[in-house]
Amino acid sequence: MRVNKKYSCLPAEEKGIHIINIRAIEDIGYDQHESTLLNSLSKNPDADCKYGLYFRDGKRKVDYILVYHYKKSSAGKTLARRAQHNDASLRSTKQDQPLPGKGVQLEMGESEPHMDYHEDDKRFRREEYEGNLVEAGLELERDEDTKIHGIGFVKIHAPWNVLCREAEFLKLKMPTKKMYQINQTHGLLKKINSVIQKITEPIQPKVAEHKPQTVKRLSYPFSREKQHLFDLSDKDSFFDSKTRSTIVRITSLLANGVYSAAYPLHDGDYEGENVEPNDRKLLCEEWASYGVFYKYQPIDLVRKYFGEKIGLYFAWLGVYTQMLIPASIVGIIVFLYGCATVDENIPSMEMCDQRNNITMCPLCDKTCSYWKMSSACATARASHLFDNPATVFFSVFMALWAATFMEHWKRKQMRLNYRWDLTGFEEEEDHPRAEYEAKVLEKSLRKEHKHKETDKEKLTWKDRFPAYLTNFVSIIFMVGLTFAIVFGVIIYRISTAAALAISSTPSGRSSVRVTVTATAVIINLVVIIILDEVYGCIARWLTQIEVPKTDKNFEERLIFKAFLLKFVNAYTPIFYVAFFKGRFVGRPGDYVYIFHSFRMEECAPGGCLMELCIQLSIIMLGKQLIQNNLFEIGIPKMKKFIRYLKLKRRRSLDHEEHMKKKQRYEVDYNLEPFAGLTPEYMEMIIQFGFVTLFVASFPLAPLFALLNNIIEIRLDAKKFVTELRRPVAVRAKDIGNSARVPRSLFALVAQAFVISFTSDFIPRLVYLYMYSENGTMHGFVNHTLSSFNVSDFQAGTAPNDPLDLGYEVQICRYKDYREPPWSENKYDISKDFWAVLAARLAFVIVFQNLVMFMSEFVDWIIPDIPKDISQQIHKEKVLMVEVFMREEQGKLQMLETWKDKDKKKGENCNNHSPRLSRSRSGSLSSCHSYPLDV
Repeated sequence: MRVNKKYSCLPAEEKGIHIINIRAIEDIGYDQHESTLLNSLSKNPDADCKYGLYFRDGKRKVDYILVYHYKKSSAGKTLARRAQHNDASLRSTKQDQPLPGKGVQLEMGESEPHMDYHEDDKRFRREEYEGNLVEAGLELERDEDTKIHGIGFVKIHAPWNVLCREAEFLKLKMPTKKMYQINQTHGLLKKINSVIQKITEPIQPKVAEHKPQTVKRLSYPFSREKQHLFDLSDKDSFFDSKTRSTIVRITSLLANGVYSAAYPLHDGDYEGENVEPNDRKLLCEEWASYGVFYKYQPIDLVRKYFGEKIGLYFAWLGVYTQMLIPASIVGIIVFLYGCATVDENIPSMEMCDQRNNITMCPLCDKTCSYWKMSSACATARASHLFDNPATVFFSVFMALWAATFMEHWKRKQMRLNYRWDLTGFEEEEDHPRAEYEAKVLEKSLRKEHKHKETDKEKLTWKDRFPAYLTNFVSIIFMVGLTFAIVFGVIIYRISTAAALAISSTPSGRSSVRVTVTATAVIINLVVIIILDEVYGCIARWLTQIEVPKTDKNFEERLIFKAFLLKFVNAYTPIFYVAFFKGRFVGRPGDYVYIFHSFRMEECAPGGCLMELCIQLSIIMLGKQLIQNNLFEIGIPKMKKFIRYLKLKRRRSLDHEEHMKKKQRYEVDYNLEPFAGLTPEYMEMIIQFGFVTLFVASFPLAPLFALLNNIIEIRLDAKKFVTELRRPVAVRAKDIGNSARVPRSLFALVAQAFVISFTSDFIPRLVYLYMYSENGTMHGFVNHTLSSFNVSDFQAGTAPNDPLDLGYEVQICRYKDYREPPWSENKYDISKDFWAVLAARLAFVIVFQNLVMFMSEFVDWIIPDIPKDISQQIHKEKVLMVEVFMREEQGKLQMLETWKDKDKKKGENCNNHSPRLSRSRSGSLSSCHSYPLDV
């Protein structure tokens, strides 16, 4: 809202008080109406005002609510402070009169012996601010006689003239009277679309906004001079509740504690037999219910109720969930292929064949003995389910899937922008945040006190340097803490494996790897969930102490910090298993030790891919089940139950108050405040990483992500509709930085390295085409194992029980490419190792460039703007030009007619003004000319 300077800040003498900005965010309009405070109380006010949705007169709708804590204090002291700050402005005279509504006597309270200067200061600030709201054209009404003791409410209503003024200033597009036909498909496409509509009819929500539109109103930036272009037949419904509720924006007064909360009202109740129909109830039935999980989302109704920013989030989540369906189907096929070919896999068959009698070297020093490779048969067979040729195809498919998803979302976003009249929208400059204005005010007061100068201040890097230093040190510390915890879990795995290996039962020894991996992953999961919540709070705190200037800057910095910390927290254990485990082990007789006693972990004979699959599946499923679902359901329920117990205690003290029905603003005050969309986007971005980064090890990841998102959509919807205060609607054309985070080449690199270094896919290809004697995989296991002479063990590291297998072992095997003990360069790296390494690196380069080329090709062949939408936008521009040309032609014809009449009458108008003035009835004087702007 355009506010005069005297409304936005106080004079230099009143620097201790800071008045907030007022602005309109949505589509608004105009009518001449005197913006004064009326106090029309009826005999049954609660019935007339529909329990808080309207003012006490039952006519003016409540658009916004300000909440404050109050105490009875001396009015004389307040008047004294007024006298000190009085500068003979109009504001002072208006503030001496209390706002209409209940609780007026508290503003004129009787004097008390106890003087609370801090409370009076906040009361004075509220009066100053509310007086400026009145001068800006808003209408206010106070209510302190509520069931919540010590809480006062200020109801704000935006009259027609205020809405119009802001609509014109912000150039908000509003629908005009002109309607036109939307281009319809013809021929085969029309038949296909009609068939699809009939098939999908049962899964469409039963809301009017979701029906396919054939006619659309032409939109044009609102202008008070051109009101005749717009359909103003029903002014009450011309602006919906979302639009009207975005007039007031609280800044520094909310930050300084002058007001404790500010929020728009929900449309009404959503449950009950006698509840009047409203958008909130409709959303609860057709969107925020688990019983309609199979239906499409009513995105247009979500946008109408919550605004474009939240509507785009749920649209993006819906597109992402839909795109997971084909990925889930292909992942299931790949998994079934692995199940069907597990008995035909020659390497796993050789590992399970006990006739090979392959004796493996000990897994730990002293306590561990030699073991048979056939004891790892189950792990080898399970590895084939996820490590087979179809895995490579699935990795390429998922890389293309990610590119297609991003392009599909661009097109969907463009369609929504066209449908919501945002095609020509440019984000207006963000207003400064509350905390920023408070810091600037504090800095200006210090400077004024020292230098007696009052220049326009702003925060510089010097002011923020302590916060930047705190951010840097804190992030480094938290990343180091994550690494330390992962290292501690590694120590746990090594020590537990050594302890379990002492078991005398063969079954206990064979299940050591599975037991250690499963328990370690559970520990990692618990730590990840705890640190995730802690890091989220710390990231918000670190962003707050930086004091970003605008909400957009705040959100960008918060997303960066939250993503960095949560990414490191969630993926560090997985990266260890995928890229580091088994890489720095050493060899028998020359192992790498930690703390001179713990030996580094080795991968299983079948590779580390199976362990990676277990790690990824448990962390992904556990995180989604516990954090994304149970926490989001349980924590709000617990908070709601605590609030219920508190209110029950208060009600027991005052039975009469308990019997009264609560006002709408009282009910909404007990809901949780809206904390932004950053946590919601972070959940999906981390999940997107699970689906794309390591999908080669877990083809079922898209399926579990799909099942989670089906629940997540309804869970978030229920939270927004029933558990949270109504957010202030914000216009936006896209989802911002959240869309750019998943679009990264890092996913391609990770997939390429998982396939080439974690999987045995490349060693198998190298053996098949370079070393196989008969062109088959027979002998592959023996080729990947090196030999070690047990006499070369270091002193004190040989097994204590060398005869555990029942025979004396002279040569044991271990997985590596090294020269045998009878070679001249025994235990040195063999040429086979370099051949496999070269093939691995070549595969990374080829895979990455091939997939990048295919992704760019998909990006090129799929235009960002659909052709029909670009045609419709062009058609709108042409129609708008025609409308204005007809309007100007009509004005010219009318002017010529008036001139002809003047000549016929022969009236002498030489002494009159050449301009034309309208009479009160709308007629025009013939002695004036009409100004034209063609």
